[in-house]
Amino acid sequence: MGSITSPIREPLVTGNKTYHQITEDICAPTERAPSLSWTIAFTIANVLLGVFTFTSVWTVYFGIGTWDLNRTVGWGWDITNFVWWIGIGHAGTLISAILLLFRQKWRTGVNRAAEAMTIFAVAVAGQFPLIHMGRAWLAFFIFPYPNTRGPLWVNFNSPLLWDVFAISTYATVSILFWYVGLIPDLATVRDRASGFRKKIYSFVSFGWTGSAKHWQRWESLSLVLAGLATPLVLSVHTIVSFDFATSVIPGWHTTIFPPYFVAGAIFSGFAMVLTLMIITRHVLNLKDYITIAHIESMNKVILLTGTMVGIAYLTEMFVAWYSGYIYEQFAFYNRALGPYWFAYFAMMACNLISPQIFWWKKMRRNIYVTFIISIFVNIGMWYERFVIIATTLARDFLPSSWSLYTPTWVEVGIFVGSLGMFFTLFLVFVRVAPVVAIAEIKHILKTSGDQYLEEKKEYVKKQQFTEKE
Repeated sequence: MGSITSPIREPLVTGNKTYHQITEDICAPTERAPSLSWTIAFTIANVLLGVFTFTSVWTVYFGIGTWDLNRTVGWGWDITNFVWWIGIGHAGTLISAILLLFRQKWRTGVNRAAEAMTIFAVAVAGQFPLIHMGRAWLAFFIFPYPNTRGPLWVNFNSPLLWDVFAISTYATVSILFWYVGLIPDLATVRDRASGFRKKIYSFVSFGWTGSAKHWQRWESLSLVLAGLATPLVLSVHTIVSFDFATSVIPGWHTTIFPPYFVAGAIFSGFAMVLTLMIITRHVLNLKDYITIAHIESMNKVILLTGTMVGIAYLTEMFVAWYSGYIYEQFAFYNRALGPYWFAYFAMMACNLISPQIFWWKKMRRNIYVTFIISIFVNIGMWYERFVIIATTLARDFLPSSWSLYTPTWVEVGIFVGSLGMFFTLFLVFVRVAPVVAIAEIKHILKTSGDQYLEEKKEYVKKQQFTEKE
């Protein structure tokens, strides 16, 4: 009998890098002058950020009457964008926390940027409820605290208040988890810097020396924060779904919303991570650290969660039909064949059909196909939130109250501008901190030892043999 051999593992760091080369490659974007492509992208992002600022001030000054909200559609683009951005913020914690607990080494190439993306997406999402309040300066009313207003407290029965607790907790843990992971790499940049720049990095690295005690405490804290963050991945978007599921509106009042929203959030979050990482690996020349193996693994998650979302779509339609409840049936009929039919079919095409291409390994490993599908998924998930909100509210129980909703230039400006805010924050991040975790990349090579190096050599030989054939 022949011996059974394990499959050859594809290396997660290519190019036969030494520790010094890893440090040089990853620190280079933070030390050299900004490239032309970064400058152009940053300029465009700042222009869009200016659009966001202008339209937000316009809304606050003139009131939300500048939006095309009407008798039935009290939530328009604003809450659609809020849910969309919160969904995008899910992938960072999933990649970092859950995959850390399961010791998945492929997370190391993408976890840093994903964590940063989470924080920036949540920061952007937080703007929309404040703008939607109309009087943003009264935002402190949403927090419970002892005050001089006497018995006037927040309504703890409101799912909107649950959002406040869930999202603020999620943002706090995510920031701590992201910053703790950054400390060893900030110390690396500190040791290579000089002058005032060295003082800044000395301050933000908290006196990190790289001693055994520091590493032991760092790893322990990372695991504790990962353990705290993991249930938040499930809880935050579950609570966001309660904004809809606890209502009595047909199309919203359904028990499938919590798992459906969580799967959709992970789906859209991974798509945005792929969009950012494909651009980052090209612009910052990090192809040896963000490899095809990383992209393929993430595409598998997109295929899984996309299929789950598709099953949720079909389950919703089946339950509406099987229930015999005419209002529920009409809600889904109106989504598919009503005035917003184009949004429904765009949602189904982008979210259900397009990810199925990843059943083929060749497609999962194709950079261009991956980038296009990631854009489609982001578009499709935005349309999903729009379909849930706008089509459901536009036609309620009373036909006499029916009306159509179309966004005004102010709403469009706020949404487009929010993209500028997000990309401005991300572009600043890649200039001041290593976008790939240096310590964790080195940790892969160190802990894998000779076995990893031998597997890498075998993989290279196999690739060369395949190319000759």
